[in-house]
Amino acid sequence: MDFTLLTVELLKTLNNITGSYGLAIIALTIIVRLCLWPLGVSQQRSMRDMQVLQPKMKQIQERYKNDPQMMQRKMMEFYKEHKFNPMAGCLPLLIQMPIFILLYAALISPQFIQEAGNSHFLFINRLDTTLRGSAGNSYDGVFSVSQGDRFVIFKKVKIQKGDEILENVKIPSKNAVKVQGDVVPGENIDLKIKLDDINLKYSELEKVSSAEIEIQNMKTREVENVKFERNGDIMTASMPTNKPQSQFHIDVLILILLFAGSMIATQKIMMATNQTASQDPMQAQMQKMMGTMMPIMIIFMFIIAPIPAGVLLYLVVSNIFQIIQTVVINKQLEQDKKPAVTESDK
Repeated sequence: MDFTLLTVELLKTLNNITGSYGLAIIALTIIVRLCLWPLGVSQQRSMRDMQVLQPKMKQIQERYKNDPQMMQRKMMEFYKEHKFNPMAGCLPLLIQMPIFILLYAALISPQFIQEAGNSHFLFINRLDTTLRGSAGNSYDGVFSVSQGDRFVIFKKVKIQKGDEILENVKIPSKNAVKVQGDVVPGENIDLKIKLDDINLKYSELEKVSSAEIEIQNMKTREVENVKFERNGDIMTASMPTNKPQSQFHIDVLILILLFAGSMIATQKIMMATNQTASQDPMQAQMQKMMGTMMPIMIIFMFIIAPIPAGVLLYLVVSNIFQIIQTVVINKQLEQDKKPAVTESDK
């Protein structure tokens, strides 16, 4: 089962409902966060329990600091006695990680690029673009290339079979297009496709002489119509190349900054709503430092790593949802702590 394709299909379905792939990503974010809401409640309750139980935990650590095995056993007994799970706060993050990876894989996949790669949303020009992208002009007969570029079949595949031309022939393999030799900008690039990768009967394959196939450079998103000729059991083609022009996308930078701002706001609200008088000042200082350093580290990572704009949109909306969720859940927990007022109390 290809989960990347399933994610693309889910985005297509949500796009049909919302009328926009940007809104589809937002809808997907809200669906995911609503499904994780019970875990969010568990996370907030766990954080509050941690603040209340921390003085006792510190006493146990101090008392058995010279006997690590005994300390571990007493801590486990303490957790069991108070029905406290120290891992409850990490579970929502662990569950969201595969979703993040799936969305990333979906937005850089040929299927999404073919379907909606050039979709724009609000100030975002393309949902599949990254902070630094290499541009190439499609259908100009020249590939803009750099070392390590990968090529895939984009859309149209026309096969010359004797005197007959077959339209929209399928080549199912994702990795059907191979590069022969090195990729050097300014020199012709040689591409090949195995004849057996073409979805035709064996008797039809014997009559294939040439093919016109739309090929896409995965890095630059450039598409060219490439003429392949049969050479034994493979189809080969040669295309001129040039060096791609690098572009800096301000819209993606804005998304990175929005993500950092929403992350700082999330952490401040979570710390403010979970602070208690018994909180260790050293721990409070560490939390404050982490709340400052983490966004800086993530911004640095996102500037280096090629994160698509659509994934950043998901992260920004997820953080905004987290802020709302934190406020709502903490109000619920505060309400639960209030004792019920009976008639006799009145």
